[in-house]
Amino acid sequence: MNLAWISLAALVIAVTLSMVTKVNVGVVSLAFAWMVGVYLGGMPLNTVIGTFPVQLFLTLAGVTLLFGMATVNGTLERLAARAVQLCRGNAGVIPVMFFLVALGMATIGPGNIATAAILAPMAMAVGARAVVPPFLMALMVGNGAQAGGLSPFAPTGVIVNGIMERIGLPGHEWQTYTNNLLAHGVVTFAAYFLFGGWRLFRHRTQPVQMAQSDQAGGRSEGDVVDAEPLDWVHWMTLAILTALVLVVVFFDMQVGMAALTGAALLSLCGAGNEKEAIRKMPWGVVLMVCGVTVLIGVLEKTQGMTLFANLLATLSSPGTVSGVIAFFTGIVSVYSSTSGVVLPALLPTVPALAERLGADPLAIASSMYVGGHLVDLSPLSTLGALCIAALPDGVDPRRLFNQLLTWGLSMTVVGAVICWVLF
Repeated sequence: MNLAWISLAALVIAVTLSMVTKVNVGVVSLAFAWMVGVYLGGMPLNTVIGTFPVQLFLTLAGVTLLFGMATVNGTLERLAARAVQLCRGNAGVIPVMFFLVALGMATIGPGNIATAAILAPMAMAVGARAVVPPFLMALMVGNGAQAGGLSPFAPTGVIVNGIMERIGLPGHEWQTYTNNLLAHGVVTFAAYFLFGGWRLFRHRTQPVQMAQSDQAGGRSEGDVVDAEPLDWVHWMTLAILTALVLVVVFFDMQVGMAALTGAALLSLCGAGNEKEAIRKMPWGVVLMVCGVTVLIGVLEKTQGMTLFANLLATLSSPGTVSGVIAFFTGIVSVYSSTSGVVLPALLPTVPALAERLGADPLAIASSMYVGGHLVDLSPLSTLGALCIAALPDGVDPRRLFNQLLTWGLSMTVVGAVICWVLF
């Protein structure tokens, strides 16, 4: 029992460090796993190393490499620019379009953070031109990226689905995606109209035009979105991305290896710069997820995970577990990485928690990932920070920071209510 408490204390320290410092908690978790597992638990080193999630690592590497190449060669940015042009200057439609574009892009593979990084600068520039409040633009583009972030092709979806398969809940990939999409969609559009989005439909702005290059090769003055033509590189990239979706959905191929194959084809054909894409891959997140997973593996072997589940069970009852767990997950996620720390730490407790309370394990898992993701537009998270960093000159970042922080904190309660009602 002492070893279980020690291993649980190691996890609590790691999660706390992720909330109050910028240290990569994956590195700390690997160190804790080694010390607790080998020197305190008497495990062979190979047993500790054997908990490293090799398949998860390959999947994350393949997906982020392929979509990194699609970002570097400009394919995703050109698609987004064309989608914005469809708004034809209607100020009310522009934020809705950005939600749909972010949802679509995140779904097909780049995930929430990469999608927000691509779209946030464009969204804020277009929003300023159309006189759309920055908070509404951040709300739509950030939550749109979040809504598609649990796709089976996206890094966060890969993480969540991999953990759920490991804890005995396989085959729910699209249900996971749909639950997250519906929660974000309902909350986002309710807030959009509540905070005045309906008034924007009365306004029109100058339609975004195809960018014309000047003699120096730059963008023309006044252009906000650079909608450059698609050439063979982009068409080939789109073909490979489409093929990835088809082979995974209809032929049940492993998404990571299929993505790596697509990246190899792009590289061999000269349609993608793999060196630049590798530099842009989120190696810190990959190390974070894998490190925390190794520590969780040690906890499972020392009964620390059962102890953790029992502690969580004391906070709730069979009738309130969905709301309580969603609130707890949301509070921690406001200050810590949802996909890198919070869900890898909490999802493995689902089987023991469900058994202790006699509750549906799928409902508890759903409450964790929905409650954790609804708060992620907080400025303390990467998504919120990206939206603030993309603000045009002359816009007060402190106002948007306060608005997003209030939003993130309020979503802990809203998420708890939604999960209690739905699950």
